[in-house]
Amino acid sequence: MKIALVPGVIAGAMVAAFAAPAAAQDWKPTKPIRMLVGFAPGGGTDTTARAMGGKLAELLGQQIIIDNRPGASGNIATEITANAAPDGYTILMGTIASLAINPALYKKLAFDPLRDVLPVSQTVDSTNILVVHPSVAVKNVTDLIAMGKAKPLNGGSSGVGGAGHLALELFNLQAGTRIVHVPYKGGGPAMVDLISGNINLIFATAASAVPHIQSGKIRALAVTTAKRSALVPDLPTISESGLKGFDANNWYGVLVPAKTPRPIINRLNREIVAVLNMPDVKKILFASGLDAAPSTPEQFGAYIRSEKDKWEKVIKAAGLYHSN
Repeated sequence: MKIALVPGVIAGAMVAAFAAPAAAQDWKPTKPIRMLVGFAPGGGTDTTARAMGGKLAELLGQQIIIDNRPGASGNIATEITANAAPDGYTILMGTIASLAINPALYKKLAFDPLRDVLPVSQTVDSTNILVVHPSVAVKNVTDLIAMGKAKPLNGGSSGVGGAGHLALELFNLQAGTRIVHVPYKGGGPAMVDLISGNINLIFATAASAVPHIQSGKIRALAVTTAKRSALVPDLPTISESGLKGFDANNWYGVLVPAKTPRPIINRLNREIVAVLNMPDVKKILFASGLDAAPSTPEQFGAYIRSEKDKWEKVIKAAGLYHSN
């Protein structure tokens, strides 16, 4: 993962946010901690939260309560976090959607992801896989492009502004197809409709796709990342399948409300990094197509900014917007 430097005003704001003097004593939570997830159970975000939750609870000495708040592609959960008390007891499993995509996609947001929440650590990179229903008579990306130009197709996603949605739009832009987007309230519900044949394809998280690929309920064509995935090494990338340069990474990370004291952020970061480096946790994540990617708060903040800039260009080129 390449980390871009945060320029100008944003850099100054983030430095100020993290400049509070460290307390001599560690922060020790005294009650359960709520982890907000902006999508329904069954998708990659929820899988990541639950894989980490138990181990994180052990290290912090308090229960981690997973609170699913699906809707608006993660905006609802992010807004709740932004408005929560900055005391460490509300944390967010944030995604590329609400942090890097939605600021350009939505006309108005009730939060600013660079001002109203603070990064703690990235958690994972998530390989997305282009999958189709078996009734879609294509064997590869080239076939899909030809079909997408010749007849109407539709593609589901975890919601407007999600990584799967933007991967679809990037595909349309580069391939010249007109695949119609169908948003759902999470990757799980979208996958149910794909298996049922109600939609043609999804740029799905590996977490939601791999079990159904293995069972033959859906067919995989390619991965969306720049390099092949170790989880499905025989699958080509979309880039090597005809759309040179195609790259749509999906990622998640933990954030807290703005003004959360640095000692709280430090403790959360230390324990989250420790959890993500545990072999059993990494194994669970990898089996779901998720690569552990712990970071410092500053590295994660810089990455959010670089991804925000990248996807803003795609959204403008595609002529997308979504009213609140």
